[in-house]
Amino acid sequence: MTNRRDARTADRILDAAERLVQTRGFNAFSYADVSKAVGIQKASLHHHFATKTDLGLALVARYRRGFLEALRSIEAGSGEAVERLARYVELYGSVLRQKRMCMCGMLAADVATLPKAMRQSVASFFAENEAWLARVLDEGKLRGEIRFDGSAVSMADFFVSSLEGAMLVARGSGKLEHFDAVGRHLLAGVRGARARPRRRPG
Repeated sequence: MTNRRDARTADRILDAAERLVQTRGFNAFSYADVSKAVGIQKASLHHHFATKTDLGLALVARYRRGFLEALRSIEAGSGEAVERLARYVELYGSVLRQKRMCMCGMLAADVATLPKAMRQSVASFFAENEAWLARVLDEGKLRGEIRFDGSAVSMADFFVSSLEGAMLVARGSGKLEHFDAVGRHLLAGVRGARARPRRRPG
């Protein structure tokens, strides 16, 4: 019973801290903010996560697991490259509509002040996303479902950079339609051979 209660408390702490990172940034909240949001004493917070670095590492690890699970769900739900890419774009859009930002994107803004282990974990998040996107793009191009210039790796980098940047601009301007427009342009840019039938020779 005690272990289950401890696990639930740890999850509540992580939920509150994740929300704070997504809305303020890692350096803009304290343990006092987390303990107030969860409704526990700071001593209890330190019992679960002795330091803010420990908390940050647990946050990124959980966020990465959740994102990878979402990517597996996308693959299980559709075999079409364009549909998979559209659902990937919506992962970011759904976060933005909750008035939050990609947590690792927010952490990247603070990267110069993050502990080394957190910097490495954030970098791994982006590497995992880019590797998944590159595979989806490469397979879709081979099947003639999509088309794009350059390598799948460079296009994957472009997708991630565009979505992270679009979130920032949409948040700063207060115009969520900016993000949606960027997402549409990204998808339109890779729609391929099936949408444009080839002419028969002669």
